[in-house]
Amino acid sequence: MTTTSTTGSAGATGTYAPRPGAAPLGRMIAAQAVLETKMLLRNGEQLLLTVVIPTLLLVLFSSVDIIDTGAGEAVDFLAPGILALAVMSTAFTGQAIATGFERRYGVLKRLAASPLPRWALMTAKTASVLVTEVLQIVLLTVIAFALGWSPHGNPAAVLLLLVLGTAAFSGLGLLMAGTLKAEATLAAANLVFLLLLVGGGVIVPLDKFPDAAQDVLGLLPISALSDGLRDVLQHGASMPWGDLGILAVWGVVGLAAAGKFFRWE
Repeated sequence: MTTTSTTGSAGATGTYAPRPGAAPLGRMIAAQAVLETKMLLRNGEQLLLTVVIPTLLLVLFSSVDIIDTGAGEAVDFLAPGILALAVMSTAFTGQAIATGFERRYGVLKRLAASPLPRWALMTAKTASVLVTEVLQIVLLTVIAFALGWSPHGNPAAVLLLLVLGTAAFSGLGLLMAGTLKAEATLAAANLVFLLLLVGGGVIVPLDKFPDAAQDVLGLLPISALSDGLRDVLQHGASMPWGDLGILAVWGVVGLAAAGKFFRWE
């Protein structure tokens, strides 16, 4: 009786290609981030929210004298606020709606059962948000320059504001998506978007509101982000610590609450 040994092409017994098992963690996160970004960019409703609306608002209110934005060119006041709106539309509204419906249809439940850890899935979603924001900011900046925008200030402060603003809105968006039903998330996210667009200092200066309302509105993340960007890009402030502090608190509280209360099913 003869025996035959099993030898792979490289001469090692029992070696097969490709090897079974999960891919390296970094590769899995990158692949999921690419998928999340493609899905977002292919969604017409999301593109309307994240690209078309901010662009139209920037062009319209910079070209037509509808709102008193104070001394100087209107675009100098509007561009920082529209950049803040772009961050909110992607990190909060878009992410909340997309994640809410993924949860409803069982996509998150199935992904949670894959080799990709849950924290890595959230990391991939965050990476997708950041990529989308970069595209938004580049587009809006080019349009603003074409409209006569002349920004100045500390680039590091701008970057820090955008990062903390993304963290704050991502936490709130994930909290909403992980606790409400998908339809409720859709309605609530769009309603909050509209309310913050009007009352967050994006287009209408906060000093146009009553004093009591200004104190409350100034604590909102969209107000802190738009005001901080405006202080740096329009007025040349070095580091708006007050606005950064507000965004940091919203980010910590929102992400912590999302991590604790998020339901995958």
